[in-house]
Amino acid sequence: MRTDQTSAGRPAPGGGGGTRAAVLGSPIGHSLAPTLHRAAYAAMGLDRSYEAIECDEPTLPALFDSLGDDWAGLCLAVPLKRAVLPLVDEVSDLALDVGGADTVVFRHGRSFGDHTGVHGITTAFHQAGLRAPGSAVVLGGGAAACSALAALREVGVREPVVVVRERDHAREAEAAAGRLGVSVELRHFGELDRLLRGVAVVVSTLPAGAADTLAPAVAHSGAAVLDAVYSAWPTRLAKAAGFAGSTVVDGLSVLLHQTVRQIELLTGLTDVPVAEMRRAARDELVRRAARETEPAVSGGKLL
Repeated sequence: MRTDQTSAGRPAPGGGGGTRAAVLGSPIGHSLAPTLHRAAYAAMGLDRSYEAIECDEPTLPALFDSLGDDWAGLCLAVPLKRAVLPLVDEVSDLALDVGGADTVVFRHGRSFGDHTGVHGITTAFHQAGLRAPGSAVVLGGGAAACSALAALREVGVREPVVVVRERDHAREAEAAAGRLGVSVELRHFGELDRLLRGVAVVVSTLPAGAADTLAPAVAHSGAAVLDAVYSAWPTRLAKAAGFAGSTVVDGLSVLLHQTVRQIELLTGLTDVPVAEMRRAARDELVRRAARETEPAVSGGKLL
């Protein structure tokens, strides 16, 4: 399915040709994607499989070329989203602008790369009533920030502020902003108090725990908050904003709606069971949290 040239074009067509799909990444065992996809397929009565496959950048080309006609597509984690671009036959304009494809659909012997993360963010924004926030501060400058910039553009924010610890950490976001036609202002975390004055929404793309020390300042600003973290929810940032009476959007909602779009692309179907997926994801997160708090036992004795 690999070609010598990648071309920008239409979004990936709905409905892959096969019945197998997987999420790729390294490490990938933590991914909620199998839980979400399997819950949806079961509720929709679809005979499809979905798995998590350990794969890094060096092994991606060989794995990609090994897939047969029974494969409907792939979902990709960072940094494979960028690495997959030269491997697909067509790439959507959005995926090129953001700088990566998180979903690849195989159909009629060709591969189509698209980006669904932006859909996840914009849908979560809309459901929270954030349809035209006007101004935004993005915490972090990596791949997730690129998706956030594209989503903010969709809701009318053309001049967001991107806050990073070092300018080099914003290279991806700065490049994506240029492709998206968005004018970003790069600032340091030491300026955050000033930058938050009067801002409408704060989007944190930082890893779990990294925004903890920023929670008081963000909560004091009164801004709506979208925190991309979903595995350790609610985060300290989300708690602080919620106690302050601000609108809070959780990372699970973003992931959920991103996955809905992926399922639409992979199956060609649009009646995706969101409630069943959310319930399955929450149950799985509860199980994981319980496992993490279980005491270790050896030979019948607590360690």
